[in-house]
Amino acid sequence: MLVDGRWQGDWQPVQAVDDKGGFVRQVSTFRNWVTPDGAPGPTGLGGYKTEAGRYHLYVALICPWASRTLIARKLKGLEQVIGVSVVEPVLGSEGWHFAQGADATPGATVDHVNGATWMHEIYVKADPQANGRATVPVLWDKATGTIVSNESADIVAMFDRGFGALASGPSLRPLGLEAEIDTLNDWVYPRLNNGVYRAGFATTQAAYDEAVVQVFEALDALEARLADGRNFLHGAAFTETDIRVFVTLVRFDAAYHGIFKCNLRRLADYPGLSAYLRRVLAIPGVRGTVSLDHIKRGYYSIKSLNPNGIVPMGPALDWA
Repeated sequence: MLVDGRWQGDWQPVQAVDDKGGFVRQVSTFRNWVTPDGAPGPTGLGGYKTEAGRYHLYVALICPWASRTLIARKLKGLEQVIGVSVVEPVLGSEGWHFAQGADATPGATVDHVNGATWMHEIYVKADPQANGRATVPVLWDKATGTIVSNESADIVAMFDRGFGALASGPSLRPLGLEAEIDTLNDWVYPRLNNGVYRAGFATTQAAYDEAVVQVFEALDALEARLADGRNFLHGAAFTETDIRVFVTLVRFDAAYHGIFKCNLRRLADYPGLSAYLRRVLAIPGVRGTVSLDHIKRGYYSIKSLNPNGIVPMGPALDWA
């Protein structure tokens, strides 16, 4: 991790645990916003004005949080407005790193803006005294040479509402659904989105048991929610909640069921959620944000969970 701007030791997935031995996720540290006029957003500092070509997105295709932003960028028609660099799926001794030479994984890229080798170099460029893990996604401002945000929820909101006429497509937060979206988002995050990580990175049996039960209670509840025939979680409209749930579901059988020990049931055992997954994949552009190769290589490269780095051949997935 970074300590006062210098990398210390080998990358580790768990930096903190609670009093039960449960995984505690690092809090995002850059919380500025792009707005049409450059005025401050809900958090952070102002000065980040909507401009084509000014901002660049750093992502990992294995990462569900980063994939949220890729989907939003695609659905809002911002591919020509915001550039992208994709790190390698395998986490190295210093965390995320960019493609280098002939051994690059298909789909991974160089750092198109700063020419960095490691993601942590981007953090130090933004803050020479940076501390903690260098996470993705990151929205970078080329004009000021710094990070606007490393919080996926904020970046999705910016892509949906912060780029004005440069964006297109329907809102991911339709009028009249805001309260329902916020309520379900807040319910899904600890139980499912972060719940699979709480199970996978638990350091005690009690912490694991609590997390994995909540994961499957959440899947059961979402299956029931879709039983009335609705296309998406809030009805006919595809919203930011669907993005949040989809990025976890699409990784479930390929990664979380195995490497994170979320193995009470498979996603394939849920007919409603499986059909929902296929509906989301059928939305133009969404499938292109998914790389099963990166997902499997990435999760199974976590040495604390899989010391020998062996990537399983399966599972067979009917939507892949």
